[in-house]
Amino acid sequence: MAKKKYKFNPDTLSYERVGISIKEKLTKILAHFASSFALALLFVVVFLNMYETPKTKSLERENKRLLTQYELMSKDLEKIDKVLAELEQRDDNIYRVVFEAEPIPSSVRKAGFGGTNKYSELEDMSNSKMVIATARKLDMLAKEAYIQSKSYDEVLELALNKEKMLASIPAIQPVANKNLKRTASGWGYRMHPIYKVRKFHYGMDFTAPTGTPVYATGDGKVIEVSGSSRSRVGFGLVIKIDHGYDYETLYGHLSAFDVKRGQQVKRGDIIGYVGNTGGSTAPHLHYEVHKNGRAINPAFYYYKDLTPQEYDKMIAISSNIGQTLD
Repeated sequence: MAKKKYKFNPDTLSYERVGISIKEKLTKILAHFASSFALALLFVVVFLNMYETPKTKSLERENKRLLTQYELMSKDLEKIDKVLAELEQRDDNIYRVVFEAEPIPSSVRKAGFGGTNKYSELEDMSNSKMVIATARKLDMLAKEAYIQSKSYDEVLELALNKEKMLASIPAIQPVANKNLKRTASGWGYRMHPIYKVRKFHYGMDFTAPTGTPVYATGDGKVIEVSGSSRSRVGFGLVIKIDHGYDYETLYGHLSAFDVKRGQQVKRGDIIGYVGNTGGSTAPHLHYEVHKNGRAINPAFYYYKDLTPQEYDKMIAISSNIGQTLD
């Protein structure tokens, strides 16, 4: 029951009932509403801090599941990384070695992951370190997998061209050398026959009478037919053949040519004849093999000509001769 208010009237010497204005009523109602709202708000804040709603519990469970999935994904990515690393190792050290192709540099395989932070938009996320690490690892694996895929495309092309490559690589002796009787000075330091000083001999000499046929040691294209039969310096009359696959061969001190510049030749074709031109002290052929522009020991490239026993004998003969013929 609402309380009634009275006020003493001195004129009538009695108490008279006092009425409440609308403004007072509204003020009381608003005050009551404000206090109730504040109390309710306080109750909600306390409740939310002390008790979890079903939605909050659901979100927390989902968050835990996501963290677990990230951890499992990270472990799976590490396994994939190890498998990819093994594929890269086989590619560089087995497949590319078989086809004599240069391995892919690590700087190429790992390129493109420095500089600008492309994961800055992830830094505001909870557990950002794990999310960024996973995203970075995925990007790296995707890049490395792409490079490895392109590498296998190249290796496949090399495999398809293997027959052509095997026919092109120098693989026989440049002169007929039955019983190895024409083997002379080989690769290494030797005494120069003219200057009488110790010089490195970048090739192999074969003694043979002037006019003895000289053969192309692999398929290729003649890129040089030059020199002078009168000059007493250098290799005299020279033929160079580009075999592709970074291989070239040189045939020096010839007496005559049997090919022209730009001509395609096959292994075993006669390209010229043994002579005594240039800085030569006796009729012979000076033969060189170049790989990537550098001279390498020709003795490594007689595998279609020699048995293992004949190869060992040739190395012994060429190594025991202390003086070259050019």
